[in-house]
This record gives sequence, structure tokens and C-alpha cells, in this order.
Amino acid sequence: MFHVQATKTEMNSVLLECPVKKVPSLGPGIIAGLTASLIWGAYLSLSRVGVTAGLDGFDIAFLRYIVAGPLVLLFLLIVRRNPLKRISLSQAAVVSFLLGPPFVLLGVGGYIYAPLAHGAVIVPASMMLGGFLLARIFLSEQLGLQRIFGTLIKLIGLALIAGPAAMTSSFDIFIGDTFFFMAGMLWAGFSVLQQHWKLNALDVTTVVSVIGLLTVGPIYLSSRGVDVFAAQSAHILVTQLIVQGVLSGVIAMIAFAKSVQILGAAQAAMFPALVPVFALIIGVPLTGEIPSVIQWSGLATVGVGLTIVVMSALKSNR
Repeated sequence: MFHVQATKTEMNSVLLECPVKKVPSLGPGIIAGLTASLIWGAYLSLSRVGVTAGLDGFDIAFLRYIVAGPLVLLFLLIVRRNPLKRISLSQAAVVSFLLGPPFVLLGVGGYIYAPLAHGAVIVPASMMLGGFLLARIFLSEQLGLQRIFGTLIKLIGLALIAGPAAMTSSFDIFIGDTFFFMAGMLWAGFSVLQQHWKLNALDVTTVVSVIGLLTVGPIYLSSRGVDVFAAQSAHILVTQLIVQGVLSGVIAMIAFAKSVQILGAAQAAMFPALVPVFALIIGVPLTGEIPSVIQWSGLATVGVGLTIVVMSALKSNR
């Protein structure tokens, strides 16, 4: 009898000392993804404003890296952080290709050939579906019927947001749409590689911004100079510098990379669907364009689809 009691006491002691494994919270990853989507929505609307004012993809890429590059370099000096201790040169080169100048040139350059409605849908849709499928193929992430259903709902919402403009077709528009698709797939490829390589969000943003500055800066200044900016108003330039360089070039990149770290590539891919939602809403005061009833229904449909996917993620995390 005494032996049994002693055994029970020992077992209770072991259980009390054994640490309880905590399930990581998805909240920070969801907040990071929403933050990135909100900034990208503003980036989309304001990029259109910049293109309308006479800027092109090369101009906007230069504005992005002329701010983002020095900003992260200053941060590195202050905190004495060396990202190359955690990311190899080959990884830095690949990530900079996927997220750097090619992505900006394709994403913005597509507007030369295709309307805003096409870019607002094709870029986030290819980011979402590309990240979704690549994570399943290369990372063996389980998708689940609920997440697949939620993704299909979001795609229907994106189609409603695009509206009749998405049905227009010509060879020029085909070129622009191809640019948009390639830009989205570049970002989808990054999200999968970041998870596979377990790269830190800040390190990724640092190498992309610095390499972008070192490549785009000299090429742009030697080929174009700064004459195009002299023709722009101070308001346009300051707005583009803040949105392109600080918000989109640094904060949104860190936020999305953080969401991939926490949620995984497939689940983080759900947030790009919100980009056209935020772009339409932010674009109302900027462009005076009021969404149609069909587009408002598309916004609501995307929200329903996102809710389904988030609920699936939360359920699988329990």
C-alpha cells in the first residue's frame, strides 16, 4: 500500500515538473498579414497616381530603393546587426531577385499595357494561388477542404471586384497581364523559399533593400538622371517616397515575411486577396472612383472567403 502511494506521489511530482507545450499563437501572424495587405492596397492606389503623373516602373523602383536601402543600412549600423551571418550569399541573391527590382518592374510596368483592374486582381490572385500550390507541392503543407473552399470564395470575390474591365482583351493587355502574373509568382516563390530556408523577416528585407539600392541606383542615375522628378510636384514625390520606400519597401516586406514565419507559406498566401479590397477603399478619396454595387459585393465575398480560411487556420492550430 505504501509502495503504491509513493508511486502516485512520484508520478504527480513528475507531471508537475514536466513543462506544458504551448501552441504558438497565430494572432501576430494574422496581424502582420493584414498590415502587409493594407500597405500594399495603398501602394497599388498610389502607384497608379504616380504612373498617371508620368512615372514608370523604373522610376518607382528607384524611389523605393533610394529610401529603403539607406534606411535599413542606418538601422544595421545602430543595432550592429549583420544579416549575412544568418543568410548565405546565394540565398540573398535569390531572394533579392524574387522580391527586388524584377518584382517592382513587372508589377508596376504592367500598368503601361493593362488597366488597374487587371493588376489589382492578377497580382494578388497569382500570389495567393501560387503560394498556396507551391507550399503544397514543395513543402507538403496540408490544405484541407475548408481552406480550399475559402480560397475559391476569395477568387470569386476578386473576379467581382475586377468587374467588366477584366473582360477586356488585346495583345497589349495580354502583355500587361503576363507581367502581373509573373510578379505574383515571384512573390509566391519567395514565400515558399523563406519558409524552407527559415529566413528571418528583417534579414530578408535588409538584403533586398540594400541589393536593390546597389543595383537600381547606379543604373538609373547613369541612364536617366533625376530630370523626371523635377517635373513632379513636391506632394507627389514625398508621397511616393514614403509609400514606396518606407511603407511598401520596408514595413510591408517585414510584415509579410513575419506572417510566413508564423503561419507558413500556404496560410500567409490568403492575405494578398485583401490587397484589391484595400486598394478600392483607399482609392475612393485619392481618385474619386466609387466602387459599383458588384464591386462592393466582391469586397464582401473576399471577406467571407478570408474568414473561412482564418477559421480553418485557427481550428488546425488547436
